[in-house]
Amino acid sequence: MRSSHPRHHLPLIALPPQTHLPFLLSSQFILYWKPNKNAMPHLLRELSQPLKASSATEISTSIDHEQDRLRSSTVIMECRLDSLFMHRRTCFTYRKEDWITFLARSFRDMTVHGKKSIMRRRIEWCITRFRGVESTTGFRHDPDTYREIILLLARASMLNHARCILLDDMPDRLVPPSEDMFASLIEGYGCARIPQEAVKIFRRLPELGVTRTVRSYDAVFKAILRSGRVAMARRLFNAMIAEGVLPVLSTYNTLLWGFCLSIKMETAQRFFADMKERGIAPDLVTYNTILNGWARAKKMDDAEKVFAEMTAAGFAPNSISYNIMIKGYVCSGRVDDGLRMFSEMGEKGLRFSEKTFAALMPGLCDDVGRAAEARKALNEMAKLQLTPSDKSIFLRLVTSLCESGDLEGALEVHRKTSQFNHVVVDPMQYGVLLESLCKGEKHESAIALLDELLEKGTMQSPQYPTLEPSAYNPMIEYLCDHGDTKKAEAFFRQLMKKGVDDKVAFNSLIRGHAKEGMPEAASEILTIMTRHGVPTDADSYVLLVESFLKKSEPADARTALDSMMEQGHLPSASLFRSVMVALFDDGRVQTASRVMKSMIEKGVKENMDMVHKILDALFMRGHVEEALGRINLMIMNDCTPDIDHLLITLCDSDKATEAQKLVEFALERDCDVSFSSYDRVLDVLYTAGKTLPAYSILCKIKAKGGVVDKKGCDAIIKSLIAEGNTKQADILSRILAGKAPSRKSGERVAMDAF
Repeated sequence: MRSSHPRHHLPLIALPPQTHLPFLLSSQFILYWKPNKNAMPHLLRELSQPLKASSATEISTSIDHEQDRLRSSTVIMECRLDSLFMHRRTCFTYRKEDWITFLARSFRDMTVHGKKSIMRRRIEWCITRFRGVESTTGFRHDPDTYREIILLLARASMLNHARCILLDDMPDRLVPPSEDMFASLIEGYGCARIPQEAVKIFRRLPELGVTRTVRSYDAVFKAILRSGRVAMARRLFNAMIAEGVLPVLSTYNTLLWGFCLSIKMETAQRFFADMKERGIAPDLVTYNTILNGWARAKKMDDAEKVFAEMTAAGFAPNSISYNIMIKGYVCSGRVDDGLRMFSEMGEKGLRFSEKTFAALMPGLCDDVGRAAEARKALNEMAKLQLTPSDKSIFLRLVTSLCESGDLEGALEVHRKTSQFNHVVVDPMQYGVLLESLCKGEKHESAIALLDELLEKGTMQSPQYPTLEPSAYNPMIEYLCDHGDTKKAEAFFRQLMKKGVDDKVAFNSLIRGHAKEGMPEAASEILTIMTRHGVPTDADSYVLLVESFLKKSEPADARTALDSMMEQGHLPSASLFRSVMVALFDDGRVQTASRVMKSMIEKGVKENMDMVHKILDALFMRGHVEEALGRINLMIMNDCTPDIDHLLITLCDSDKATEAQKLVEFALERDCDVSFSSYDRVLDVLYTAGKTLPAYSILCKIKAKGGVVDKKGCDAIIKSLIAEGNTKQADILSRILAGKAPSRKSGERVAMDAF
């Protein structure tokens, strides 16, 4: 609801162009107009003017002047104050000092936050007030107010609103349109790159009762030439002459601008000559336009002729003329001539601008031999506090200096980059410097530059490209080789966020962590590589395994060794041995046995002494089946162990059962075992009271044609009889006497003994 406070009236203040827009178009203020014929056109006319900077004193002077001129008008301001403690509207009146403070602050905020979206919303609010002012105040719009609102909408590219007001609203209200209104709309369509609509509006002017003059012709020429419609512009020019409308200087300037924009220089030359024939004297704009056309066409000889003609005609070339010539020379590869024009420009006291350096710097920065001159030009820019429009010149200059070997100069340019306003250092510039500094072995400077890059966090921004491998790999490798792998990993993890999965960098980090005695961190990197499918390096695995072994962590070393083989790398025999020895010494015999199994499967036949130690330990610990499985694997891979040695070791340790199983395995596989070893096993079995197992082995030996000790056999026969196994004793006696059945029957008899 509205406040019950009475409305306070103030004289209408026609605000100056630089201050009115933030205040009058703000959605927090509502303007109530009393009927006044002069108020609305003046407001809209002020709204259509471009913003200009102004001081508080100028604002105050303008306000006093307008108060004296328009005391008959009044305005009511209602300001809505929303806060945690107030939820109502409060009407109040500003004093003069408060007006100045508020308007200055509004202008400052508008300067900082004047974006197109904000402007569009405020102009939409202005349209609403334009349409609603008649119903709320009784005011009636006239051609002046319509002209101003159409101009405002056309400049804001709100062409449909402008078209509806011009073609629908004005005829309904019987307000006659003017050529200026249509020219503004045509220019708007040209800026929006819609030339067909501009031509349609232009052709409808006669039927709408508007006489076409130079004003509308100039507007349509500019609209169609923005889109390169050169042929259409020529036909329209001929129609203009036929219609009796004589071209003026602005017409030829517009046409020449369009022809040069499309680099149709022959056409431009004909119209330039026609212009002189009609007695229209070219001005400085005309010459600069032709000059720009020849420069764009990279025909600098013709541009020089125009430049000389301009001087002869009494026109002193200005900064724009020199900027055009410099850019033309540089684009044509004539940098020396561009430098000559630059020096001449300074001698004549002409002001250097951003465009001057934007034209000159590309030619200097891209040439390695002119890097020193480019640095001088850059220093001049910094001295004049000019910010280049093309921010890439810093990267290009740094690249040229690095290629020429001037690394100190490149670093100086890099440091100077941050001194320019609105210039953010390109991450690629860091990449070029890092690569060059590492190649030049200036690693300390490279590390300082990397610290700066990591501190700024520039790489994390998605709008910046990723560094090249040639830039970050040498840096990471140096850090990893010199004990600073932690910083290298922090650097590379930022690159990983940008999608970098570089094999060289990953392996450098693994080697660095391994050398620094941090195998856990190296293992984490290795896990990331495996998850991302990045190919690994065998040397990195070797360092990782050795790092775990140095920390007396053989189990982790064995895990790393397994991962190494899973990735398709073949460990060396020495690496296998190191892991097996570490596991064996740590009491992890079965784990060492698994490593031994992997080694044998990979075809590595060295380290047989370690293999026998592991087999002995397995037998001694009672892991007979596992030991026999390993022996069987060795036999299958043509790597037969020394079974005699194993049997003797078991017999010396009184491991009768283990020796029995090993002998039976050897007999089944037809292993080469000496008969003395068999006799040794039989003695151990007999001593241990295992008569039947000894009888079985003896039968198998004889069935294979082996020779045994007769005294030992007699002892076994006596033991069998004493135990009541007379049948087995009889069979054994007949076998020893040479009356035994066939070999197959003998094996069956021996098995039946159990």
